[in-house]
Amino acid sequence: MPAKAAPKKSKSAIKRARQTEPRTLRNKSVKNTLKTLSKNVEKETAEKNPEAAKAALKKAVSAIDKAARTGIIHRNTASRKISRLIKLVNSIPPSEAA
Repeated sequence: MPAKAAPKKSKSAIKRARQTEPRTLRNKSVKNTLKTLSKNVEKETAEKNPEAAKAALKKAVSAIDKAARTGIIHRNTASRKISRLIKLVNSIPPSEAA
């Protein structure tokens, strides 16, 4: 880890540093949630459980869209993640889905 930066001097810099701390924690929390939801989709797909995979996909897509809307992740990143998850769920063979 790099050494901590010297304390800021101007009032605006102090305020920005103060505002950044909770935002960083909030963004980190949301990103961790996205990773967990994505892993749930991958797990259900690996178990070849289409109903559970679709339910997990729905939750994950909703969370990813919300993160993109609020600016936590870029909209193109959100689209890419959603596309890959949908492709993964659609890869479950239909013979095993029945």
